[in-house]
Amino acid sequence: MNQSSSRIINFPISFFAIVMGMAGFSIALKKAESVFNFTPGAGQLITHLTIALCLLVAMIYGLKIINYREAVVKELHHPVKLSFFPAFSISLLLIAIAVLDVYPGIARIVWFVGASAHLVFTLYVMNSWINHTHFEIHHMNPSWFIPIVGNILVPIAGVPLGYEEVSWLFFSIGILFWPVLLSIIFYRVIFHKPLPEKLVPTFFILIAPPAVGFISWYKLTGEIDSFARILYFSAIFFFLLLFSQASKFMRLKFFISWWAYSFPMAAITIASMLMYEATAITGYLWISYLLFVLLCLFILILLIKTFVAIAQKNICIEE
Repeated sequence: MNQSSSRIINFPISFFAIVMGMAGFSIALKKAESVFNFTPGAGQLITHLTIALCLLVAMIYGLKIINYREAVVKELHHPVKLSFFPAFSISLLLIAIAVLDVYPGIARIVWFVGASAHLVFTLYVMNSWINHTHFEIHHMNPSWFIPIVGNILVPIAGVPLGYEEVSWLFFSIGILFWPVLLSIIFYRVIFHKPLPEKLVPTFFILIAPPAVGFISWYKLTGEIDSFARILYFSAIFFFLLLFSQASKFMRLKFFISWWAYSFPMAAITIASMLMYEATAITGYLWISYLLFVLLCLFILILLIKTFVAIAQKNICIEE
């Protein structure tokens, strides 16, 4: 097997987490241009770069599907990698949100494909969980939230596009199973061995369901009510909980799983900016500034680390 073939066969589905992070960042940039009165343009530029990145990742993984089907099937049955397949449909949903204001026609098509694909992925993943023969409690980790986060994400573009009932369907799925998985994850981390180092960054995914849930709830109801505040402040608490352990995260070796930091940070940043817009409370503005700076710093570090890892050929190697 030549070197390029070796790279493709080991190209992980988790690469779509990079697309998720960059798409979330582009949406946060666009929101910041509005809320902070930044000069517009950067958000749209990052959106276009993210679309190109998504096409590139999809093309490479498509080559893997064509040439190395056994490797793909192996990932589909892997207790950890399985949960990253819906990252593809989530990437489409995020791109639909990012282009909605400029290309509504394209956004509608991408949203429809993303939502349909995500429903299929959700059914497949949950069937795998229910009818498994090899999953154990130590396989459980926060990446299992990825299928759930995608469902909660659907209304953000779905409601403006006019699919309110469909948006309620997806939101209901996500908001029902979020506390179920949250309970299992806390049971796993408290009473069993710590997560492997490679999966520790996935703890940041805990921020995403309540943060995205807050944004979707606001889209569906149009108001900041009691439940919206519960979702938002739950996300803030998870953010504080994780940042109180910053020294642990800083000592970790770089893996692609580091990109688990990016989308949740983008989600809580956007949620805070939306909270400020809806309430006009200055405190939320300062929270938004702080989170936006951290998000930009995270993305910069992640891009540098990723390019260095690619240059040193430390990515797409056999585990």
